[in-house]
Amino acid sequence: MLRQNREKQQTYELVSIEDLVPENHMLRKIDRYIDFSFIDEKVRPLYCENNGRPAIDPTLLFKMIFLGYFYGIRSERQLEREVQTNLAYRWFLGLGLTDKVPDHSTISWNRRTRFKNTSIFQDIFDEIVLQAISHKMVGGRVLFSDSTHIKASANKHKYMKQEVLQNTKDYVNELNAAVEADRKAHGKKPLKEREEVEETKEVKVSTTDPDSGYMVRDGKPEGFFYLDHRTVDGKYNVITDVYVTPGNVHDSVPYLTRLDRQRERFRLPVEAVALDAGYLTNPICKGLEERQIYGVIAYRSFMPVKGLFPKTKFKYNAHLNTYTCPQDQELPYRTTDRQGYRQYASDPAICRSCPLLTSCTRSANQRKVVTRHVWEDSKEKIRENRLSRSGKQLYRKRKETIERSFADAKELHGFRYFRLRGLVNVTEQALLTAAVQNMKKVANHLNRQAKKT
Repeated sequence: MLRQNREKQQTYELVSIEDLVPENHMLRKIDRYIDFSFIDEKVRPLYCENNGRPAIDPTLLFKMIFLGYFYGIRSERQLEREVQTNLAYRWFLGLGLTDKVPDHSTISWNRRTRFKNTSIFQDIFDEIVLQAISHKMVGGRVLFSDSTHIKASANKHKYMKQEVLQNTKDYVNELNAAVEADRKAHGKKPLKEREEVEETKEVKVSTTDPDSGYMVRDGKPEGFFYLDHRTVDGKYNVITDVYVTPGNVHDSVPYLTRLDRQRERFRLPVEAVALDAGYLTNPICKGLEERQIYGVIAYRSFMPVKGLFPKTKFKYNAHLNTYTCPQDQELPYRTTDRQGYRQYASDPAICRSCPLLTSCTRSANQRKVVTRHVWEDSKEKIRENRLSRSGKQLYRKRKETIERSFADAKELHGFRYFRLRGLVNVTEQALLTAAVQNMKKVANHLNRQAKKT
């Protein structure tokens, strides 16, 4: 005989919401091991103490926002509906079975007005990192950095073309000084000062989200994207830095600035870093050497002009400051240009009778020129690190750390595309996604430790 259970839904039962949430639920671990008391202190200056209607508890408000990032809930409206029906969510927020859930518009209003132009989201991310440090989950000795493209909330077919200024390199003054010192060491006259000309380029600017950047990369989708530049610590894979740029900004541009920020903000004793091939630039190699950091950066081989010798066929002699061609002829130093490249040129009189001339150069004057950057020594040290045993072991850990961190964010926390628009808003989403990832790591780690003891 079949029975129906509908009549049970009309009965009254005396229950406790505490008993309805499983003991091993993830939110129980978060509530037990993450201290949210700092939120009230951070936001107190943003509230009026003696005027207006009583505000919703800021800690409850942010914990509700965290729920959206914990479970990849894409909108405040959907988040409100989920909290209404989910007992674990209500328990986490301190709400009873019949308590009213904060309206979705309250979250939206606070984001757009009260928290606008504040550092609250960066402060929250930093506080979680500091809690991880206090639990000895951040070593700070080895850091892994990379970027991933996140689709902007913008149609790639809706854009206008615009002339914009080229990115200003923050190392220009240092490079100019290095060029002048190198020319002086070689007995060359200082370069004439030239009037700075603002260089522009034509780019596609989205009419939907102008802050995003039009990205065109080999093997990557084409369209309007942002780049999430992220750094993780090698000890427990805790995320120590998040920085968002438009999708057309090169990976290497913000790297050294963000590295210094972590060292200063969290007092990290950085000894080594592992980076992808996009970071193999002369300024970064020089910057790591100046900071006495052991760098391991992947190498991307560039194909030479078809039929010509690659640069590796020309051997550099540091003692004589010359290059030697495959026919053992010397290419002496000639000059150093404004871009920081030393030029080593051959003797055309010798090259004319060389049997390998057609494989060496196609210049009209039959002169072979090889260039070497003034910071090339730093780059070669990075290459040596990459080929060493410790360097290979360090680089192999990238896929277990930074690559895994991005994968978790996209797979579990709804980070495949940005639901908000504008650089400030997408930075908020990136910071809070990384913050909840760190919360989970801290809570799970401390829970495992508690079980062992």
